Amino acid sequence: MRQPRIAIILDENTSTGGTRYEAAKGYFQAVRDAGGLPFGIPYLPEVVDVVLNEFDGLVSVGGRFAYPDDWYIPGEVSKAPPSERLDVERAMVEGYLERNKPVLGICAGMQMLACLSGCRLTPDLRASVPAASEHDKRGQLHFVDILPGSRLADIIGTLRIEVNTFHREAVVQLSPAVIASACAEDGIVEAIEIVSNAFAIGLQWHQELFAGTDHPGNRVFRGFVDAAS
Repeated sequence: MRQPRIAIILDENTSTGGTRYEAAKGYFQAVRDAGGLPFGIPYLPEVVDVVLNEFDGLVSVGGRFAYPDDWYIPGEVSKAPPSERLDVERAMVEGYLERNKPVLGICAGMQMLACLSGCRLTPDLRASVPAASEHDKRGQLHFVDILPGSRLADIIGTLRIEVNTFHREAVVQLSPAVIASACAEDGIVEAIEIVSNAFAIGLQWHQELFAGTDHPGNRVFRGFVDAAS
């Protein structure tokens, strides 16, 4: 049986000039462990059609770069640097959604999925929601509650898991096309699903950092690869 080929768009070093591609090895390990064949994808417009037509699933990874101003709540704009990643990744994600092909968004990838489906972000969670817990701290863990009956709940098989958290931006307005399939204890959206698609799930946490462990969230990668099969 042919293994699903999974496109993983690369991250980059935006904090030091955007001169290098970067990607946590956990993305590739997690896809491999779930039965897929992972491939890193650069920000070249020429590869968009190849990714749309010749790959079975797309992983939109974490990163810090500016989204369009109208993707944010009124009066707010991104504090992150611009990136050539935006246009290439947007074309890929839109193409996958239009074709109903599986997409898994991690952190910034979840935000891309959300905004392309009409949701809106805050560029600074603590400033917009002062009562929110600290969400931008590497090494910190918190619990998320998963929506009963959601696809995420069906895949993971439990309604409460502990996850990492390091994101400054966050989804704060949902559109009718999207459900919040997991939230932190302070109410911040931690996972989404595009209701009209067979598999279009976003996770705000970095599940790839749990690759190689028995963390229950790793079942998301298995569900994603199965959907791409």
